[in-house]
Amino acid sequence: MIGPYLPSTPLRRYPLLDELVGTATFVKHENHLPTGAFKVRGGVNLIAQLSPEWHGAGVAAASTGNHGQSVAYAAQLFTIPATIFVPRTPTRSRWHRCAR
Repeated sequence: MIGPYLPSTPLRRYPLLDELVGTATFVKHENHLPTGAFKVRGGVNLIAQLSPEWHGAGVAAASTGNHGQSVAYAAQLFTIPATIFVPRTPTRSRWHRCAR
C-alpha cells in the first residue's frame, strides 16, 4: 500500500565494513526516505488506509520524534489536517541518548 508513495531504499555493501565485521554486510539506507527514518512507512500506511470520510476530520499523534514526523509527512502527502503533539522537553531517557 505504500509503494506508490515512497521510494525504495538502497541496499549497499561496503568492503571496509565487510572487512571490519568479518562477513558480508548490507546497509539499508533508510536515511534516503523523505523524513530520514524508516518510521515514515508506518505513517504513510496508516493514512493511506483511512476512508475518505476521515480525511476531513484529520489525524493527531503524540510523539517525541520519528513517529510524529511520519504522521505529519503522510498527512501532508494526502492533504489531511494533522496535529502532532510533542513534549516541551525531551524525556530523560531520550536526553541521555542525545547527550552521548
